[in-house]
Amino acid sequence: MNHHIRQQRQPRLRQPAKEKGVVLIVALIMLLVMTILGLTALKSSALEERMAAHSFDRSLSFQATEAALREAEALVEESRPTPAAGTGCSEGYCGAPSPTQKPRWKDSEFAGWKSGTKVTSGGISITPQYFVEYLGDTFPCQPTDPSSGVTCKRYRVTARSNAGADRAAVTLQSIYATE
Repeated sequence: MNHHIRQQRQPRLRQPAKEKGVVLIVALIMLLVMTILGLTALKSSALEERMAAHSFDRSLSFQATEAALREAEALVEESRPTPAAGTGCSEGYCGAPSPTQKPRWKDSEFAGWKSGTKVTSGGISITPQYFVEYLGDTFPCQPTDPSSGVTCKRYRVTARSNAGADRAAVTLQSIYATE
């Protein structure tokens, strides 16, 4: 008797093909791209934050300068000063500017600035400065009728302020006339 024993063959597991590292390379490239995108977004965000801070400083500096300009104009209206002859300054009031000298507001050594009222916003305090230059009293009060004979005093008011460590310097001027 011949018994055949049938053996069941078990399937052989194939040996996996040797991996070539393609998945690793693709993953590294994707990681690199994502890192670059993240750094770019971070840099852009920091730039936007600096721009917003500068805009805030500029706005506050402009407001402080404008307030100092109005303060000086109110003092001129109230006192209508006539500074002594010459080009010297006292308490923020100056004589007529010399046409041969550098304008006072451009002269870094000019010490005739008077401090205005402090302006505070968002934790930043600014003390603007101003000075008033007397331009004379021979200007017609009514430019449309210069023959009226009425003359006015004229003043040039200059104000400045600087917020945020020299990031937002603002200088404004006005010509102010009084009878």
